[in-house]
Amino acid sequence: MLRIIACLVVLLAAGNLQNASAQTTITPVPAAGSAPAAAKPSRMKLTAEKLRDIRAKWLANKGKLRACRKEVKAKG
Repeated sequence: MLRIIACLVVLLAAGNLQNASAQTTITPVPAAGSAPAAAKPSRMKLTAEKLRDIRAKWLANKGKLRACRKEVKAKG
């Protein structure tokens, strides 16, 4: 029992050391002449914008589609 507890303590301590070292890494500084990269918008925002565009196009073409359907029905 004591051996199991000791092993768990060692594993937890090793895991904490790895997390601490990962958090303290130094990130490279971008060059002074380069512009910072623009932040990417979230997927939901892109999807919502795309759906709005599709709906706007559909509403704009709705009358044309209705006329086209009537024409096709008339031709048979």
